Amino acid sequence: MCGRIGAQICSPTDITVSSPFRSVWVVAMDWSDVRIFLAVARSGTLGGAARSLQTSHPTVGRRLRALEEAMGHTLFQRTADGFVLTDEGHGIVALAEQMEEGALAMERRLAGQERNLEGSLRISTTDWFGAYVLPPILADFANAYPNVDVEILTGTRRFSLAQREADVAFRTVPFETADIVQRRLFRLEYGVYIAEEASDPKYGDGTGFRLITPSKRHFPDIAWLIESFPNARPVLQSNNRNVQGRMCRQGVGIAVLPRVVGNQISGIRRLELPTPPPARDIWMGYHRDLRGLQRLRAFIATLSDHLANETARGAAQR
Repeated sequence: MCGRIGAQICSPTDITVSSPFRSVWVVAMDWSDVRIFLAVARSGTLGGAARSLQTSHPTVGRRLRALEEAMGHTLFQRTADGFVLTDEGHGIVALAEQMEEGALAMERRLAGQERNLEGSLRISTTDWFGAYVLPPILADFANAYPNVDVEILTGTRRFSLAQREADVAFRTVPFETADIVQRRLFRLEYGVYIAEEASDPKYGDGTGFRLITPSKRHFPDIAWLIESFPNARPVLQSNNRNVQGRMCRQGVGIAVLPRVVGNQISGIRRLELPTPPPARDIWMGYHRDLRGLQRLRAFIATLSDHLANETARGAAQR
């Protein structure tokens, strides 16, 4: 977040934070340290924190150890179930969250959070991302910036960012050209779905069942589906994930879908299988010449806030 714009927030003096157990002496910390601390506290694991921060597992572990050594306190208890806050860790959570709020406010201000932003913003993405992921983000953006006109371009065609066919794009693979500023947003989990009233297919077999697949089967999740149910017969193909989900609801066959899609379609249920389909990364990219475009920066800030809130809610539910 604020690390992208080089922001660093430090407390001006050492602060004593009271807890029910003891006083915790907090030394000055920069925002990158606070991000590590909060990410581990919310996810409970180094891996979960690394994914939310879009960095590596070893980096999070190394930074956390350095932070604890610098503070002179153990902030987490390492257990078989993950990382649990110690008394000292609990004592500084509120302070860390205050710093986070300030950092986000700074980023929003620098990103151009004025309501008088005008112009158009063209977003290129897949049909399912446009239908199931972007709507709540764009609703917040539209409320904050009513004078910005947003156009969503969906489909299998990859619109050119270099030729300004789109201002920002979301893909399941990294961008290959050097003039694109890109960011890995989150890990996309997939699930296997059938109609609610259907019986469970046998994993590793699939006899008597049918498969719903994309028109092109080179996707990792589709290859996994065919291998997991080798005796199921492919019966329907579509390049639209929404169509696949709707056909699954009609009892046509088994479909593998992004969970953010399948979990929002009524009438289908996700199978609990020994091995889940392979996950993929979601990437966002825009041309480097648009780095100063205020309406684009405002959209990215809105997106970042939304993803941070979703991550926090997911951690609270676990």
